[in-house]
Amino acid sequence: MKPKSRSAPPRAMAMLESLRGLGYSTDAALADIIDNSVSAGATEVRLDFVWSGPNSRITILDDGRGMDDAELESAMRLGDKNPLDVRSAHDLGRFGMGLKTASFSQCRRLTVATVKGGAASCLRWDLDELAADPDGGWLLFEGPAQGSKSFVAGLKGKKAGTVVLWETMDRVVTTGYTSDDFHDLIDTVESHLAMVFHRLLQGPRAKLKLLLNGRAVAPWDPFMSGHPAKPWSSPPSNRATDYGTVTVQAHVLPHRDKLTAKEFEDNAGPAGWTAQQGFYVYRNERLLVAGGWLGLGSSRAWNREEAHRLARIRLDIPNTADADWKIDVRKSTARPPVSLRPWLTLLAENTRERARRVFAYRGTPAPAKGNIPIEQAWRVERVRAGMRYRIDEAHPSVAAVLESAGALAPLVKSMLRVIEETVPVQRIWLDTAENKETPRTSFEGEPNAAVIEVASVLFNDLIERKGLSVEEARKSMLRTEPFQKYPALVAKLESKK
Repeated sequence: MKPKSRSAPPRAMAMLESLRGLGYSTDAALADIIDNSVSAGATEVRLDFVWSGPNSRITILDDGRGMDDAELESAMRLGDKNPLDVRSAHDLGRFGMGLKTASFSQCRRLTVATVKGGAASCLRWDLDELAADPDGGWLLFEGPAQGSKSFVAGLKGKKAGTVVLWETMDRVVTTGYTSDDFHDLIDTVESHLAMVFHRLLQGPRAKLKLLLNGRAVAPWDPFMSGHPAKPWSSPPSNRATDYGTVTVQAHVLPHRDKLTAKEFEDNAGPAGWTAQQGFYVYRNERLLVAGGWLGLGSSRAWNREEAHRLARIRLDIPNTADADWKIDVRKSTARPPVSLRPWLTLLAENTRERARRVFAYRGTPAPAKGNIPIEQAWRVERVRAGMRYRIDEAHPSVAAVLESAGALAPLVKSMLRVIEETVPVQRIWLDTAENKETPRTSFEGEPNAAVIEVASVLFNDLIERKGLSVEEARKSMLRTEPFQKYPALVAKLESKK
């Protein structure tokens, strides 16, 4: 005997209004729309933002294969495809919800017009019109809204392609929202899309071209591929699983001292250096997760910390891995399966430690020419109670003062000890954490004259008191922190003799 049952279809407006709260940002929502274009074979996608106060709109036009009327209706229907169905290996979708949920999160009127084989179709969801319907049905309207026909005219004369139109963008253009805010949004969207699709956008034979208000979106590579100052990258490592191959490659980026001001700014990423550390999870070369440590950690989950901000790890998964990696509808979170966590944790530990060393040594841990170590002014002393930072009395500048101090030597040593015991470690840590920047040292930002003034004192002491030749003194300077960073200035130093 069949159990008793009841039909309980969701009420259209209640369901649609609930779906609006999935938490999409505008940039993430647009990335979801572009995913559909890429899956449809598009090689060019044009996004146009038009400011008109509460009537502002966004259109997304692609040159993909388009849809016939039945395909369009299927694409506009909520939950038309089962996420467990087998998808094409290059499909960027999964839940069959992205077009609708992403759009509803930003606007109340979604219009999709498409052309396939020269035949055109157009359907729209209009939440305001549905709200006015006393029957509360799931009504798809045919054609664009009155006065909106020209907004989907980008398909005119084309044999294939699709345009998505967002209107009544109540989640974007809110009370007090201005044209300046709208233009700031354009910049935010550009940064996000440049990161999410960078692997499709880069290279002489790029798979995709994105145009934002007519301007090409340039790719942003999180790994600074090919930069000469990059200290380390691991070879790609593969792990076979039931759902396909997972590939990882670890990278440590150059310290700020090795970058120009523009390079440092450009490579920080949309969220900044500290926030952008960690794993970058890709599916079919589309970025899903940009940074973070995926809940991994030795004893507890790692946080994003300043000391590890130079660590970035590329991780590729196939689109058959969505369930195992717990990919969500917004394609913004991922959690590695238990079977892969030890492997990924070990690799991340190694990368984090390498990044910490580069960060701690300000990008200059390497010895000078001839494998001679750099004379550093500070050394770390590890004791049972923790760590202490000591001034190294062997540093040429410190040694020169102590050797020349005579009767004042005890007073000088007392001064050095006071400096050691009052280093504002907590204040430095707090300022670094709050400002997301390393405090400036090593004459950073100082004019050359200031460097030469200090360097000349040590340079002449090496010649006059130590008896070194000019060339020997210069070589010694190039082995001494922080002057090893200024070889051109050291080469200009002259003896006062």
